Amino acid sequence: MTAVIERLSVEAVQQFLYREARYLDDRDWDAWLALYAPEVEFWMPAWDDDDELVTDPQSEISLIWYGNKDGLEDRVFRIRTERSSATSLPEPRTGHGISNVEILEQGGGECRLRFNWVTLSYRYKTVDTYFGTSFYTLDTTGPEPRITRKKIVLKNDYIHHVIDIYHV
Repeated sequence: MTAVIERLSVEAVQQFLYREARYLDDRDWDAWLALYAPEVEFWMPAWDDDDELVTDPQSEISLIWYGNKDGLEDRVFRIRTERSSATSLPEPRTGHGISNVEILEQGGGECRLRFNWVTLSYRYKTVDTYFGTSFYTLDTTGPEPRITRKKIVLKNDYIHHVIDIYHV
């Protein structure tokens, strides 16, 4: 019988987030996708003209929106096979930094958390900086946590290039 996670410590959450960041930086797509539940909602809302985040990915513009893991798997397929106009060639090199990790609420098989992040991205002799705050909901009912909701708040006012899943 496989052990079920009861509660996550802040250290366990940090290690989970560091692992996800490493998978992105290393382009270890299969390991990265394994962190996500099939029903995951992956969302980066846009800022509206009043400097407020949009609230509905179904009726308002989002920077990134996938309603389940199939969308993430399709995106990874397109990155791997260069079948996307948004794919950056050559692929940028990234470095993710994570800070201010907080567990907001925990119980009932879920752990809600937030953290700040900075990603440096190098391509064509240029370094771009992306930064923001992310909000995750983790399913803790299995032997390993799985991301069921990921909301990314990009705080950059201006982005020079197409932003992709490996930037956030």
